[in-house]
Amino acid sequence: MKKLSLLLLILGCAFGVYAQTAPCCHTDAITEFAGLANREDFRMAHKDPLPYTYQGTAGTNVTFKTPDGTAAHGFLFKAQKPSNKYLFVFHEWYGLNDYVKKESEKLYNDLGGTVNVLAVDLYDQKVATNNEEASKMMQSVPRERLKAVMEGARDYAGKPAHIATLGWCFGGGVALQSALINGNQNVGCVMFYGMPEKDVETLKKLHGPVLGLFANKDKGITPQIVDQFEKDMKKAGKTLTVKRYDAEHAFANPSNPIYNSEATKDAYSHVLPFLKTQFK
Repeated sequence: MKKLSLLLLILGCAFGVYAQTAPCCHTDAITEFAGLANREDFRMAHKDPLPYTYQGTAGTNVTFKTPDGTAAHGFLFKAQKPSNKYLFVFHEWYGLNDYVKKESEKLYNDLGGTVNVLAVDLYDQKVATNNEEASKMMQSVPRERLKAVMEGARDYAGKPAHIATLGWCFGGGVALQSALINGNQNVGCVMFYGMPEKDVETLKKLHGPVLGLFANKDKGITPQIVDQFEKDMKKAGKTLTVKRYDAEHAFANPSNPIYNSEATKDAYSHVLPFLKTQFK
Protein backbone atom coordinates (compact mmCIF):
# COMPACT_ATOMS: atom_id res chain seq x y z
CA MET A 1 0.00 0.00 0.00
CA LYS A 2 2.86 2.35 0.89
CA LYS A 3 4.54 1.55 -2.44
CA LEU A 4 1.32 2.32 -4.31
CA SER A 5 0.93 5.65 -2.48
CA LEU A 6 4.53 6.54 -3.26
CA LEU A 7 4.01 5.69 -6.94
CA LEU A 8 0.89 7.84 -7.10
CA LEU A 9 2.76 10.71 -5.44
CA ILE A 10 5.59 10.47 -7.98
CA LEU A 11 3.14 10.34 -10.88
CA GLY A 12 1.26 13.30 -9.46
CA CYS A 13 4.42 15.36 -9.18
CA ALA A 14 5.48 14.39 -12.69
CA PHE A 15 2.10 15.41 -14.06
CA GLY A 16 2.31 18.70 -12.18
CA VAL A 17 5.68 19.49 -13.73
CA TYR A 18 4.37 18.54 -17.18
CA ALA A 19 1.29 20.70 -16.74
CA GLN A 20 3.51 23.66 -15.96
CA THR A 21 5.81 23.13 -18.93
CA ALA A 22 3.50 21.77 -21.62
CA PRO A 23 2.08 24.31 -24.09
CA CYS A 24 -1.52 24.49 -22.93
CA CYS A 25 -2.25 27.53 -25.03
CA HIS A 26 -0.66 29.46 -27.89
CA THR A 27 1.04 32.84 -27.71
CA ASP A 28 -1.17 35.44 -29.35
CA ALA A 29 0.04 36.73 -32.70
CA ILE A 30 0.63 40.32 -31.60
CA THR A 31 2.71 39.27 -28.60
CA GLU A 32 4.71 36.91 -30.79
CA PHE A 33 5.42 39.67 -33.29
CA ALA A 34 6.40 42.08 -30.52
CA GLY A 35 8.93 39.48 -29.38
CA LEU A 36 10.74 39.83 -32.70
CA ALA A 37 11.77 43.33 -31.64
CA ASN A 38 14.25 41.75 -29.22
CA ARG A 39 16.28 40.56 -32.19
CA GLU A 40 18.80 43.00 -33.61
CA ASP A 41 18.60 41.55 -37.12
CA PHE A 42 14.85 42.16 -37.18
CA ARG A 43 15.20 45.71 -35.88
CA MET A 44 17.87 46.48 -38.46
CA ALA A 45 15.61 45.22 -41.25
CA HIS A 46 13.63 48.42 -40.67
CA LYS A 47 15.49 51.44 -41.98
CA ASP A 48 14.79 54.68 -40.14
CA PRO A 49 12.30 56.78 -42.12
CA LEU A 50 13.55 59.89 -43.85
CA PRO A 51 11.93 63.19 -42.78
CA TYR A 52 8.62 63.75 -44.54
CA THR A 53 5.71 66.12 -44.02
CA TYR A 54 2.28 65.20 -45.33
CA GLN A 55 0.95 67.95 -47.58
CA GLY A 56 -2.53 66.62 -48.33
CA THR A 57 -5.73 68.36 -47.32
CA ALA A 58 -8.32 65.64 -47.90
CA GLY A 59 -7.90 63.89 -44.56
CA THR A 60 -8.75 65.04 -41.07
CA ASN A 61 -7.87 64.02 -37.51
CA VAL A 62 -10.66 62.21 -35.70
CA THR A 63 -11.21 60.96 -32.16
CA PHE A 64 -13.45 58.06 -31.23
CA LYS A 65 -14.61 56.31 -28.08
CA THR A 66 -13.28 52.95 -26.93
CA PRO A 67 -14.62 50.35 -24.48
CA ASP A 68 -11.87 51.12 -21.96
CA GLY A 69 -12.99 54.75 -21.64
CA THR A 70 -9.84 56.30 -23.15
CA ALA A 71 -10.40 58.04 -26.47
CA ALA A 72 -8.54 56.75 -29.53
CA HIS A 73 -7.38 58.64 -32.58
CA GLY A 74 -7.20 58.26 -36.33
CA PHE A 75 -6.87 60.08 -39.62
CA LEU A 76 -9.98 59.90 -41.77
CA PHE A 77 -10.53 60.30 -45.48
CA LYS A 78 -14.29 60.58 -45.72
CA ALA A 79 -16.12 59.17 -48.73
CA GLN A 80 -17.31 61.83 -51.16
CA LYS A 81 -20.88 60.59 -50.73
CA PRO A 82 -22.39 58.97 -47.61
CA SER A 83 -21.10 55.40 -47.50
CA ASN A 84 -21.06 52.45 -45.12
CA LYS A 85 -17.84 51.17 -46.68
CA TYR A 86 -14.76 51.51 -44.47
CA LEU A 87 -11.13 50.58 -44.93
CA PHE A 88 -9.14 50.47 -41.70
CA VAL A 89 -5.43 51.11 -42.29
CA PHE A 90 -3.01 49.96 -39.59
CA HIS A 91 0.43 51.52 -39.46
CA GLU A 92 3.76 49.76 -39.25
CA TRP A 93 5.68 49.85 -35.99
CA TYR A 94 6.69 53.53 -36.29
CA GLY A 95 3.16 54.72 -35.61
CA LEU A 96 0.68 56.84 -37.53
CA ASN A 97 3.22 59.06 -39.23
CA ASP A 98 2.87 61.23 -42.32
CA TYR A 99 3.97 58.39 -44.60
CA VAL A 100 0.97 56.34 -43.50
CA LYS A 101 -1.33 59.31 -44.07
CA LYS A 102 0.07 59.64 -47.58
CA GLU A 103 -0.46 55.94 -48.31
CA SER A 104 -3.98 56.10 -46.89
CA GLU A 105 -4.77 58.99 -49.21
CA LYS A 106 -3.49 56.97 -52.17
CA LEU A 107 -5.80 54.10 -51.24
CA TYR A 108 -8.68 56.54 -50.84
CA ASN A 109 -8.10 58.09 -54.26
CA ASP A 110 -7.54 54.76 -56.01
CA LEU A 111 -10.81 53.48 -54.55
CA GLY A 112 -12.48 56.43 -56.22
CA GLY A 113 -13.33 58.31 -53.04
CA THR A 114 -16.21 55.88 -52.47
CA VAL A 115 -14.78 54.29 -49.32
CA ASN A 116 -14.14 55.88 -45.94
CA VAL A 117 -10.46 55.25 -45.23
CA LEU A 118 -9.55 55.41 -41.55
CA ALA A 119 -5.87 55.23 -40.58
CA VAL A 120 -6.08 53.95 -37.01
CA ASP A 121 -3.59 55.17 -34.41
CA LEU A 122 -2.49 52.23 -32.26
CA TYR A 123 0.02 54.27 -30.22
CA ASP A 124 -2.24 57.01 -28.83
CA GLN A 125 -0.57 59.87 -30.75
CA LYS A 126 3.00 58.68 -30.22
CA VAL A 127 5.28 58.34 -33.26
CA ALA A 128 8.75 56.78 -33.41
CA THR A 129 11.50 58.17 -35.63
CA ASN A 130 13.95 55.26 -35.48
CA ASN A 131 13.81 51.49 -35.09
CA GLU A 132 14.96 51.50 -31.44
CA GLU A 133 12.09 53.80 -30.47
CA ALA A 134 9.68 51.81 -32.60
CA SER A 135 10.60 48.47 -31.04
CA LYS A 136 10.17 49.82 -27.51
CA MET A 137 6.92 51.57 -28.39
CA MET A 138 5.43 48.48 -29.99
CA GLN A 139 6.36 46.27 -27.05
CA SER A 140 5.01 48.72 -24.48
CA VAL A 141 1.46 48.92 -25.82
CA PRO A 142 -0.86 46.82 -23.61
CA ARG A 143 -2.69 44.15 -25.59
CA GLU A 144 -5.92 45.18 -23.88
CA ARG A 145 -5.46 48.70 -25.21
CA LEU A 146 -4.91 47.49 -28.77
CA LYS A 147 -8.10 45.45 -28.55
CA ALA A 148 -10.00 48.46 -27.21
CA VAL A 149 -8.78 50.66 -30.07
CA MET A 150 -9.78 48.04 -32.65
CA GLU A 151 -13.22 47.70 -31.08
CA GLY A 152 -13.56 51.47 -30.91
CA ALA A 153 -12.77 51.80 -34.61
CA ARG A 154 -15.42 49.20 -35.43
CA ASP A 155 -17.99 51.03 -33.32
CA TYR A 156 -17.00 54.35 -34.91
CA ALA A 157 -17.78 52.92 -38.34
CA GLY A 158 -21.14 51.74 -37.03
CA LYS A 159 -23.09 48.49 -37.15
CA PRO A 160 -24.21 48.87 -40.80
CA ALA A 161 -20.59 49.30 -41.97
CA HIS A 162 -18.84 46.91 -44.30
CA ILE A 163 -15.21 46.92 -43.19
CA ALA A 164 -11.95 45.82 -44.80
CA THR A 165 -8.59 46.02 -43.06
CA LEU A 166 -5.04 46.57 -44.30
CA GLY A 167 -1.71 46.88 -42.56
CA TRP A 168 2.05 46.56 -42.86
CA CYS A 169 4.48 44.79 -40.53
CA PHE A 170 3.11 45.18 -36.97
CA GLY A 171 -0.05 46.58 -38.55
CA GLY A 172 -0.30 43.57 -40.84
CA GLY A 173 -0.88 41.29 -37.89
CA VAL A 174 -3.23 43.82 -36.31
CA ALA A 175 -5.21 43.97 -39.56
CA LEU A 176 -6.05 40.28 -39.21
CA GLN A 177 -6.95 40.65 -35.53
CA SER A 178 -9.17 43.61 -36.40
CA ALA A 179 -10.85 41.54 -39.11
CA LEU A 180 -11.64 38.91 -36.48
CA ILE A 181 -12.98 41.53 -34.07
CA ASN A 182 -15.18 43.04 -36.78
CA GLY A 183 -17.11 39.78 -37.08
CA ASN A 184 -19.64 39.60 -39.88
CA GLN A 185 -19.01 43.25 -40.71
CA ASN A 186 -15.63 42.25 -42.09
CA VAL A 187 -15.43 41.89 -45.87
CA GLY A 188 -11.70 41.33 -46.35
CA CYS A 189 -8.20 41.70 -44.96
CA VAL A 190 -4.86 42.65 -46.53
CA MET A 191 -1.73 41.65 -44.62
CA PHE A 192 1.70 42.90 -45.60
CA TYR A 193 4.14 40.50 -43.83
CA GLY A 194 2.23 40.56 -40.55
CA MET A 195 2.20 37.79 -37.96
CA PRO A 196 -0.68 35.40 -38.73
CA GLU A 197 -3.16 34.09 -36.22
CA LYS A 198 -2.11 30.51 -35.44
CA ASP A 199 -5.16 29.21 -33.62
CA VAL A 200 -7.37 27.36 -36.10
CA GLU A 201 -10.45 27.64 -33.87
CA THR A 202 -10.03 31.41 -33.84
CA LEU A 203 -9.57 31.50 -37.62
CA LYS A 204 -12.84 29.63 -38.04
CA LYS A 205 -14.59 32.77 -36.76
CA LEU A 206 -13.17 34.91 -39.57
CA HIS A 207 -15.52 36.44 -42.11
CA GLY A 208 -14.22 37.39 -45.54
CA PRO A 209 -11.09 36.45 -47.50
CA VAL A 210 -7.49 37.36 -46.72
CA LEU A 211 -4.81 38.58 -49.11
CA GLY A 212 -1.32 38.04 -47.72
CA LEU A 213 1.80 39.68 -49.16
CA PHE A 214 4.97 38.12 -47.79
CA ALA A 215 8.74 38.26 -48.35
CA ASN A 216 10.80 35.14 -48.99
CA LYS A 217 13.86 36.69 -47.30
CA ASP A 218 11.93 37.72 -44.20
CA LYS A 219 13.71 36.46 -41.09
CA GLY A 220 10.80 37.38 -38.83
CA ILE A 221 7.67 36.31 -40.69
CA THR A 222 9.50 33.44 -42.33
CA PRO A 223 8.31 31.38 -45.32
CA GLN A 224 7.72 28.53 -42.86
CA ILE A 225 5.31 30.70 -40.88
CA VAL A 226 3.50 31.58 -44.10
CA ASP A 227 3.33 27.90 -45.08
CA GLN A 228 1.70 27.09 -41.74
CA PHE A 229 -0.73 29.98 -42.13
CA GLU A 230 -1.88 28.53 -45.45
CA LYS A 231 -2.41 25.14 -43.81
CA ASP A 232 -4.26 26.65 -40.85
CA MET A 233 -6.57 28.71 -43.05
CA LYS A 234 -7.35 25.61 -45.09
CA LYS A 235 -8.17 23.68 -41.91
CA ALA A 236 -10.41 26.55 -40.84
CA GLY A 237 -12.19 26.49 -44.20
CA LYS A 238 -11.26 30.09 -44.98
CA THR A 239 -10.05 31.79 -48.15
CA LEU A 240 -6.43 32.93 -48.25
CA THR A 241 -4.50 34.20 -51.26
CA VAL A 242 -0.75 34.47 -50.74
CA LYS A 243 1.71 36.39 -52.89
CA ARG A 244 5.39 35.87 -52.15
CA TYR A 245 8.22 38.15 -53.19
CA ASP A 246 11.97 37.71 -53.42
CA ALA A 247 12.42 40.57 -50.99
CA GLU A 248 13.20 41.44 -47.39
CA HIS A 249 10.78 42.22 -44.57
CA ALA A 250 9.28 45.73 -44.83
CA PHE A 251 9.74 45.83 -48.61
CA ALA A 252 6.54 47.85 -49.02
CA ASN A 253 6.54 49.86 -45.79
CA PRO A 254 5.44 53.41 -46.62
CA SER A 255 8.33 54.90 -44.64
CA ASN A 256 11.06 52.50 -45.79
CA PRO A 257 13.67 54.64 -47.64
CA ILE A 258 14.98 51.58 -49.48
CA TYR A 259 11.70 49.83 -50.16
CA ASN A 260 11.54 47.36 -53.05
CA SER A 261 9.69 49.36 -55.68
CA GLU A 262 9.21 46.43 -58.07
CA ALA A 263 7.76 44.13 -55.42
CA THR A 264 5.65 46.96 -54.00
CA LYS A 265 4.21 47.77 -57.41
CA ASP A 266 3.29 44.16 -58.06
CA ALA A 267 1.79 43.75 -54.59
CA TYR A 268 -0.37 46.83 -55.08
CA SER A 269 -1.59 45.43 -58.39
CA HIS A 270 -3.22 42.67 -56.31
CA VAL A 271 -4.27 44.80 -53.35
CA LEU A 272 -6.39 47.32 -55.23
CA PRO A 273 -8.47 44.80 -57.24
CA PHE A 274 -8.94 42.74 -54.07
CA LEU A 275 -10.34 45.71 -52.17
CA LYS A 276 -12.54 46.82 -55.04
CA THR A 277 -14.00 43.32 -55.28
CA GLN A 278 -14.72 43.13 -51.56
CA PHE A 279 -16.43 46.51 -51.57
CA LYS A 280 -18.78 45.72 -54.47
